[in-house]
Amino acid sequence: MGFPIRILVLFALLAFPAACVHGAIRKYTFNVVTKQMTRLCSTKQIVTVNGKFPGPTIYANEDDTILVNVVNNVKYNVSIHWHGIRQLRTGWADGPAYITQCPIKPGHSYMYNFTVTGQRGTLWWHAHVLWLRATVHGAIVILPKPGLPYPFPKPHREEVIVLGEWWKSDTENVINEALKSGLAPNVSDAHVINGHPGLVPNCPSQGNFKLAVESGKTYMLRLVNAAMNEELFFKIAGHRFTIVEVDAVYVKPFTTDTILIAPGQTTTALVSAARPSGKYLIAAAPFQDSAVVAVDNRTATATVHYSGTLSATPTKTTSPPAQNATSVANSFVNSLRSLNSVTYPAKVPIKIDHDLLFTVGLGINRCHSCKAGNLSRVVAAINNITFKMPKTALLQAHYFNLTGIYTTDFPAKPHHVFDFTGKPPSNLATMKATKLYKLPYNSTVQVVLQDTGNVAPENHPIHLHGFNFFVVGIGSGNYNSKKDSKKFNLVDPVERNTVGVPSGGWAAIRFRADNPGIWFMHCHLEVHTTWGLKMAFLVENGKGPNQSILPPPSDLPKC
Repeated sequence: MGFPIRILVLFALLAFPAACVHGAIRKYTFNVVTKQMTRLCSTKQIVTVNGKFPGPTIYANEDDTILVNVVNNVKYNVSIHWHGIRQLRTGWADGPAYITQCPIKPGHSYMYNFTVTGQRGTLWWHAHVLWLRATVHGAIVILPKPGLPYPFPKPHREEVIVLGEWWKSDTENVINEALKSGLAPNVSDAHVINGHPGLVPNCPSQGNFKLAVESGKTYMLRLVNAAMNEELFFKIAGHRFTIVEVDAVYVKPFTTDTILIAPGQTTTALVSAARPSGKYLIAAAPFQDSAVVAVDNRTATATVHYSGTLSATPTKTTSPPAQNATSVANSFVNSLRSLNSVTYPAKVPIKIDHDLLFTVGLGINRCHSCKAGNLSRVVAAINNITFKMPKTALLQAHYFNLTGIYTTDFPAKPHHVFDFTGKPPSNLATMKATKLYKLPYNSTVQVVLQDTGNVAPENHPIHLHGFNFFVVGIGSGNYNSKKDSKKFNLVDPVERNTVGVPSGGWAAIRFRADNPGIWFMHCHLEVHTTWGLKMAFLVENGKGPNQSILPPPSDLPKC
């Protein structure tokens, strides 16, 4: 009888490796349900987690194990991505539909099981199928290990602030109509701060967000940009921020009056209530320096409310930067540096095994049914390959050696070299395929992400699942390997999981492929992801079980 028990114990350790880690177990239940909500004096049904918009915040300490039982009670397929969580050897819990798992079907559930290893700060979670993440999202707060302080003065209080977008129409109808036409989807009707747009002309206030503060106290703001398609500036009238962390990685503190945050990114800032008592406007407005790209130009507002201030007190206002304020955006991005201390070192790969150049941009393919688009469809691509979503999850195909699902010949460089940020080629057609790029375990990788002017130059917030990376360089125009690489910061570059590739420019990132599995990389502008600006890395197993992907859980959804 003893032998079967040992086998069961071994299986439990393999299936639930987090049990060996000295951390707490945090259990959550996410009921995915529809909820009727009113914004902009208009009411509609939205998909939510537990009836909340934004959804509930997950709290954990570094080294904790998180168990989230996601129960799908809506008509759509559902999957949840834990954005920025490394998922070391637990790719089955990463969440992108048809990449690491088949989606959770209506009436079914799935237990996401992962451990927070070597991370602390602000991350977030969101739906990773269809356009459901417009309303299915929330924050993840990873506190330091018990007894370990922040590397900066402890704030009086912490506050999660989730920025987003709101459409009066059903967002699934918005994207489906766009795909049918071949054209871009309608922009949102408002930006929101913690689910509320703030002051809206000709529409009474509907419970807008208020940040209550006490004079002389310091507050930590954990910002998440959950917007679908727009980078945002964030300001508080009369106040300055001290930036201490981005994407759950500490940075060298610096002060600013304006935060730039792209979709998919998080930023943690300290703000002191050091102004005269009163009410101060909070503003979130879009940044877009491509003149031909349509955006929702509405500003979301909220208020900082000092204790003892009368409700009738006039609010001190502020104006966000101009929509095309590239200099303001660049100033913020260029100020970001890793803390690079003894406790939190910046382990930047110096010797590179795989040197990749990925163009990111748009294209035009023929579409016989797209009458509104003049029989053409706008698409997006990496190295001119528009990613074709499989019908079987790629990680399952890889783990079980299923053939015919994908190929591993994603090009290391674009096949056709042209003036990427100058005059586009006459033929803007792309190839549609499911191609992956294979990486040996523990190999070092540099990816230069180059925007193109095809159709329109645009900033692309590129997110890599399963890894953090170092942003060793950012520049304008076409990347020049001989000149630009000499300017790389290999000492204290910012470390993050989502980088804004500048409009008409490039960004260079480096990472170590120390996490076996299949890891999605895509633009976090949801319209570009839908159009195909995505690919995946296949990271091979290393030596032995500790460098190999774990077996799939028994309740993994089936396609």
